Amino acid sequence: MTLNTNQGKSQELSAALAQNTLDEIPRPKSDAKDIVGLVKHSGRVNGYQLSDGSIVSREDGVQMAKAGDIKGVGVAHRGETEYLKSIPDGSENNNLSSLPTVSG
Repeated sequence: MTLNTNQGKSQELSAALAQNTLDEIPRPKSDAKDIVGLVKHSGRVNGYQLSDGSIVSREDGVQMAKAGDIKGVGVAHRGETEYLKSIPDGSENNNLSSLPTVSG
């Protein structure tokens, strides 16, 4: 029993630490879209395919997420570049890195 309790606390701590890497977690609107695919160039994400079939650039995706038009993501940055990250929830299956690559 103690092991399960410790595992649960460890997962909560990991999720909290991962959430701290996000600069912003926007509140999604009721009609917000999901990201269903990643557009990559030379292995780097430069766009997102949304649940309505549209493809947006990384920059537009960040602005849409900030406006509440994309759900399940937060905004992070590396250097001067902003990008989207999955909001940690303990599941690896719905992380952006688990999504298929699509052509843009």
